[in-house]
Amino acid sequence: MAQQKFDLVVIGSGPAGEAAAMSAAKKGMRVAVVEKRPLVGGNCTHKGTIPSKALRHSVKQLMRYNTQSVFRALGEPRRLTFPEVMKSVNKVISMQVEMHTSFYARNKVDLVIGDAKFIDPHKLRVQLPDGAVEILTSDKFVISTGSRPYRPEDVDFDHPRVYDSDTILDMQHTPQAIIIYGAGVIGCEYASIFAGLGIKVDLINTRSHLLEFLDDEISDALSYHLRYMGVTVRHREEYAKVVPSDSGVIMEMQSGKRIHADALLWCNGRSGNTETLGLDSIGLKANHRGQLSVDDHYCTEVENIYAVGDVIGWPSLASASYDQGRAVAAAIAGRGHRVVEDAPTGIYTLPEISSVGKTESELTAAKVPYEVGRALFKHTARAQISGERVGMLKILFHIDTHEILGIHCFGAEAAEIIHIGQAIMKQPAPNNTIDFFVNTTFNYPTMAEAYRSAALDGLNRVMRL
Repeated sequence: MAQQKFDLVVIGSGPAGEAAAMSAAKKGMRVAVVEKRPLVGGNCTHKGTIPSKALRHSVKQLMRYNTQSVFRALGEPRRLTFPEVMKSVNKVISMQVEMHTSFYARNKVDLVIGDAKFIDPHKLRVQLPDGAVEILTSDKFVISTGSRPYRPEDVDFDHPRVYDSDTILDMQHTPQAIIIYGAGVIGCEYASIFAGLGIKVDLINTRSHLLEFLDDEISDALSYHLRYMGVTVRHREEYAKVVPSDSGVIMEMQSGKRIHADALLWCNGRSGNTETLGLDSIGLKANHRGQLSVDDHYCTEVENIYAVGDVIGWPSLASASYDQGRAVAAAIAGRGHRVVEDAPTGIYTLPEISSVGKTESELTAAKVPYEVGRALFKHTARAQISGERVGMLKILFHIDTHEILGIHCFGAEAAEIIHIGQAIMKQPAPNNTIDFFVNTTFNYPTMAEAYRSAALDGLNRVMRL
């Protein structure tokens, strides 16, 4: 039984774990990363962010080919099977794994493949794929094991027509109709993807509105465009029973409805990957969803054990996880700490959504005097050229100080466009105002010039008061 001593051991090689390991190594620590999968990258690379976004891109290209008249000279509209589209996704995953693997060698971080389990607060038992065992001793540990889809016990996920957001990537057929249970971010993204492939989608939402954390206008726009794509959105519904068979799946609802489709995709919640870590042996307990509580330094209740990424819950974004990983390495090294807040939201539906800052509802509830500036993409030359005319940019700002309070974008490249506004919002006063966009020259034609149009629209509203 081999034993090794480290300054820091990170469990999990997703965005949070990788960032913590690389940052700690650059600070002079001897670091090891334990990864359960045979390849690095975590759920982000293999099951979550990268595969779903690569899948979305391929579907978007297919939709463009099928809807723009310029391509008709090349032939009639085409349909692709789900496995055909997944081929391009697997190529992206391979490139990501190769790139991330090189980071560990370059930074001299030891990579151990195996199942990790705590012996005590300073010792970790790792069972290797060949059955051998290694004991890793370390001053500090970072748990970054991520999360997995929540699976209720009364749903048979072993049935070949029942999937969750991990197993859907292995689907070997193309259903004519699919039920998606859960209209959170993942459910809405897959609803637009499958609708883009020409598949009939029933999207079951247990709440009153789609993605209620969004600005109301953006949520309404998403609902409209999903329906425009052919998605049937069913609000305030909860399942009573799932009945799979060789010919399809019937979902019986508590409302009495019975919905039939060829397959079911379950997207209702996620659970932290903590059940096999032996937390009892170190006096640590996860909540009912397998998530760990941490303080402002990302430290758990055990003083030398930290946690970052999806395993601590909200905001469960790859972007925030990278920042949390770097922040925890700084905290461990005694170089200050940073709580990751105000991460921009990126939702890769078709069209995509991104936002940062406050919503109209939040500002109204707080009785903040604000005004709205809007720019519709259909009025911008770049959108007309690219054919991406659906969407808008919306800026919320204080009536008196013109301080930017929130930015919300719906449409093509929203997750890219949002960062321009985010950069200005983060500037110290008085440089964080909507006036920046009026006093700055933007390239023409670009999507970014929507900021100038939205700023002029908002300031004109203020002048009318």
